Amino acid sequence: MQKRSSRKGLDLNRLAKSIVDQATTDEQLQKKALAEGKNPAAVLLGRLGGLKGGKARAIRLSAEERSEIARKAARVRWSTEPE
Repeated sequence: MQKRSSRKGLDLNRLAKSIVDQATTDEQLQKKALAEGKNPAAVLLGRLGGLKGGKARAIRLSAEERSEIARKAARVRWSTEPE
């Protein structure tokens, strides 16, 4: 009988894909920034801030504010009229 791997959940193919996706996304952002006349380094820094923003905002909001935002989102999601 074969021995079981001790690396449960580690999929090297998924890891490789995520690394390639991140590298190509960064390159694409830099090329787009150059084409638009922006500083590529500033674009990447802005993206990093944007990735952190949602979590930071969620921590800062009170339970009542989060509930109101969720209520509003549900109303829009389930409305029959397009916004």
